[in-house]
Amino acid sequence: MATAISANKAELLAIADAVAREKSIDRGIVIEAMEDAIQKAARARYGAENDIRAKIDTKSGDMRLWRVVEVVDQVEDYFKQTSVKDAQKRDPNAKLGDFVVDPLPPIEFGRIAAQAAKQVIVQKVRDAERDRQYEEYKDRVNELITGVVKRVEFGHVVVDLGRAEGVIRRDAQIPREVLRVNDRVRSLILNVRRENRGPQIFLSRAHPEFMKKLFAQEVPEIYDGIIEIKACARDPGSRAKIGVISRDSSIDPVGACVGMKGSRVQAVVQELQGEKIDIIPWSPDTATFVVNALQPAEVSKVVIDEDENRLEVVVPDDQLSLAIGRRGQNVRLASQLTGHQIDIMTEADESEKRQREFVERSELFQRELDVDETLAQLLVAEGFTELEEVAYVELPELASIEGFDDDLASELQNRAVEALERREAASRDERRALGVEDALGEIEGLTEAMLVTLGKAGIKTLDDLGDLATDELVGKRDGILKDAGLSEEDGNRIIMAARAHWFEGDATADASA
Repeated sequence: MATAISANKAELLAIADAVAREKSIDRGIVIEAMEDAIQKAARARYGAENDIRAKIDTKSGDMRLWRVVEVVDQVEDYFKQTSVKDAQKRDPNAKLGDFVVDPLPPIEFGRIAAQAAKQVIVQKVRDAERDRQYEEYKDRVNELITGVVKRVEFGHVVVDLGRAEGVIRRDAQIPREVLRVNDRVRSLILNVRRENRGPQIFLSRAHPEFMKKLFAQEVPEIYDGIIEIKACARDPGSRAKIGVISRDSSIDPVGACVGMKGSRVQAVVQELQGEKIDIIPWSPDTATFVVNALQPAEVSKVVIDEDENRLEVVVPDDQLSLAIGRRGQNVRLASQLTGHQIDIMTEADESEKRQREFVERSELFQRELDVDETLAQLLVAEGFTELEEVAYVELPELASIEGFDDDLASELQNRAVEALERREAASRDERRALGVEDALGEIEGLTEAMLVTLGKAGIKTLDDLGDLATDELVGKRDGILKDAGLSEEDGNRIIMAARAHWFEGDATADASA
């Protein structure tokens, strides 16, 4: 009998060691799971109301069971509490607040108890395995990893990473790439999330960062930090652009990335299923970088609109289709690479646009300033585009225009101010006709023209304006005043000014208190 018991003890520890090795978790966690299982079985045998503990000796495999009861003044729960008098019968030194231990005999596991114990152990081990996987991979986001395709489910590829599983979702795969079971596949760890069914490791082969990491593996100068990939844009499986810069003037960043006879870039291209890669010298000057990014097309001129974050690129007529690319691919990738919206036009289109703007501005000055065509065109040629610029520019600057003098400049400024006042008065009448409260006109930063726009959008009271979110008021895409040139900070200030009357009652109450 003694031999059988010692064999069971040895077997218990051997099982714990085997499970710990197989699941790559701590042996102590497995033994703790076994103890929990034994406790559960013992409570089923002796009564779930009892506080029963189990302990397995990690060296000998000996198992001990005991019941714990608390020494109290007045017993309310006879299963977990005992009086001082009863406690001292077992332990003469027992006193109030102590815990008394009752040793219990070992239990025989029946079929049901054994099954329940197995479930507890399996669950505990599974939880520990999930925690281990999450802790192991959570700090490895943006790393390259190689695994083996385990299965393909609904277009999503499940990859065996050795000690865990990752998934390449359909939108993170390279289009038209076919991955089969048992294929070795390299991918980027995109995200690691802790979920109820275990840690989810999301992989990607379509992310721009994947390409950056591949270049870092193939180009030692990138790995060493001598060359940096400043920007990357991809149309996965088709074409990509990367902007590179060298911190060492003696090293050509483009040449280093291409490699001898294109060996380095070809290694990346093969991994990406033939994706064509344009390697572009990065420049801190936006215009220069855009010209480079639109290669192989030639660029004649770049006009930058900082406020709108847009770029107007002018190309020769015969370069238009090359600059745009098939299905707009070239300009789209250049836009992603530079972080600017790029509008491409031919030299003929640009000339026509400039001519049209010139005529419109000339007619504006002729009409509003009551001047002849020659004078209006002269103002436009000098760079004046709006009445405000004429009204508020420094007088000497206006007078310095060839053919102007102080008297003419002063007269033009007066006429511009009068024209703006007429506009304001007309907008005020329109605003009142729309039913917009005068109180809105008292908010600093809102012009009568802006109030007309608000009125047309149904914003007519302080409460209407106060109910808006900042994006609804000044958002670049859908904001009511998106064309008014207001910043997000301006929008916040205007909305808070409209809400000020909501808090006046509270302030009065606080003052009287």
